[in-house]
Amino acid sequence: MELLASTSLTNQASQISHYFSTLNWDAIVKNLGDRILSILLAFVIFGAILWVGKLIIDAAFHQTRRIQVLGGTHRAATFHALTLNIFRYTCYFFLLYALLSLIGVPVGTLLAGAGIFSIALGLGAQGFVSDVVNGFFILLEQQIDVGDVVQIGTTKGTVAAIGLRTTQVLSADGTLTYIQNRNITMVQNFSRHNLTANVDIQITPTTPLDQVEAIVKKAGPSLLKEVDGLIKEPDVTGPTTDQMGRLVFRVVITARSGNQGSAAATCLATYLKDLNDAEVPLDNEWGHPHGH
Repeated sequence: MELLASTSLTNQASQISHYFSTLNWDAIVKNLGDRILSILLAFVIFGAILWVGKLIIDAAFHQTRRIQVLGGTHRAATFHALTLNIFRYTCYFFLLYALLSLIGVPVGTLLAGAGIFSIALGLGAQGFVSDVVNGFFILLEQQIDVGDVVQIGTTKGTVAAIGLRTTQVLSADGTLTYIQNRNITMVQNFSRHNLTANVDIQITPTTPLDQVEAIVKKAGPSLLKEVDGLIKEPDVTGPTTDQMGRLVFRVVITARSGNQGSAAATCLATYLKDLNDAEVPLDNEWGHPHGH
């Protein structure tokens, strides 16, 4: 038995040695080198295609006439980002296909006979399809554009990009949140209409209301010219109470989205200065702007 085992091992070693000795190592090395060069060339070609394609797309979306056709700067920026996204995905797909073909993987045969793998891939792609379809309707219905200030769920910020799968929202603290498009079920867009803000000047029961109103109305025309984002002259509501039950003299301003906070603060500062110059008695806590 030991002799037979030894003879079998000797024969196997001899066969292995004969196999390696008959290999054409020069051809193997040459073939390997050709494939490596082909792979490197594929990366260079696709890198050049990505670079040239990006330049063409950027140039196309910088044309003023096309931007007007698309519906404005924000709308153009949205389609610009989406077009770049689709172009990159397409290039990456063909690059992967080319690399598999270069290393000898029969991609067509694998795709044709994937069987159970195809079913599993289809089930896994359901989420991707949902993202793409929901993203398409978001763009079609013009719910949001790049640059809009929105709130999606608990995330509030500026839309940085809209992609095939995700929408990116940049919050005020610098956090960039990636939201899958299929999870976008309700959007609050703060950039489509002008917003209002209350400017509350705290007063006392003895404050001369007619004098306060006259000073506030007098400041209106100059504020409209000087305050950035103010749409029209402030509207005087008059004496009322705020959410904390304090007596206030309320003025309502209308400003472009994103400017209402700073506009309200500027208006309040102007009112307080004018009232102080006129020696109008106010509450010790002065006033507070409140935005909507």
